[in-house]
Amino acid sequence: MANQDKKYAMIIDTRNCVGCTACVIACKSENSVPMGFCRDWVDQIVKGHYPRLTLVNRSDRCQHCEDAPCVTNCPTGASFYPGDGTVIVDRSKCTGCKACLAACPYDARYVHPSGFVDKCSFCRHRLLTGKTTTACTSICPTNALTLVDLNSSDGLADRLMDGREVVQDKTHAGTHPKLFWLL
Repeated sequence: MANQDKKYAMIIDTRNCVGCTACVIACKSENSVPMGFCRDWVDQIVKGHYPRLTLVNRSDRCQHCEDAPCVTNCPTGASFYPGDGTVIVDRSKCTGCKACLAACPYDARYVHPSGFVDKCSFCRHRLLTGKTTTACTSICPTNALTLVDLNSSDGLADRLMDGREVVQDKTHAGTHPKLFWLL
């Protein structure tokens, strides 16, 4: 059982991300993601106006929203909150109806060839065994990805975000996402 006192989130430092996709490969390997599908990906965002352009590499995945439309729109209860800040899919309850795909404003899910919906789980299976990292955070060669516990008294999240511009995606949707990009 998950630690009910935890509230997991991920902080991604875009200054450190080099777009190498090691996180994507580690996730595919750790979670047996089939060819042609992914649970995480790297976006490249061009900012500014010519000739002053910058490229931002942004590792992306399920936002593990506090108010997740995928959970409220799942007719079988397969998408649920286990109590540790993550949003999880119970494959045994999933019928593959795609209601969660339609509801997710982040396009963070896919239908596995076996018929169930799959997505990032913050490697919950690792966390339940006492590990403190996800596959993607453990492999990142530039330490751009950090899994944090927002309820922890260690102050790690605050230290990482201190003095940095912090961006979250589609906050207007009211989902309260738990991915934070540092610019």
